[in-house]
Amino acid sequence: MSDPVLDEIKKLIEGNRIALFMKGTPDMPRCGFSAGVVELLRKYKAPFAAMDILPDPRIRQVLSSYSSWPTIPQLFIQGKLVGGCDIVREMDAKGELKSLIEGALKS
Repeated sequence: MSDPVLDEIKKLIEGNRIALFMKGTPDMPRCGFSAGVVELLRKYKAPFAAMDILPDPRIRQVLSSYSSWPTIPQLFIQGKLVGGCDIVREMDAKGELKSLIEGALKS
């Protein structure tokens, strides 16, 4: 039997080159870590889809089980988990985030 929460998560990841699971929305983040990832994506003018995990606690549970990653936010680029805020910031500092985003938008 399919799980509607898992189906929504997969649909967002598979249907978008860049997908962010966060607390709040891109225009109104509800935590500093989520705001940090949104800020970096906007720095590169990267179009992305986002899902607020706060309205339904099952979203976080199913997402963490699916990704094997316990914390929020979770950034996916081209269907692969990149990581959370610290990893995304570290990748940005090394110049890796920009090339990953550019690669995703070209393909």
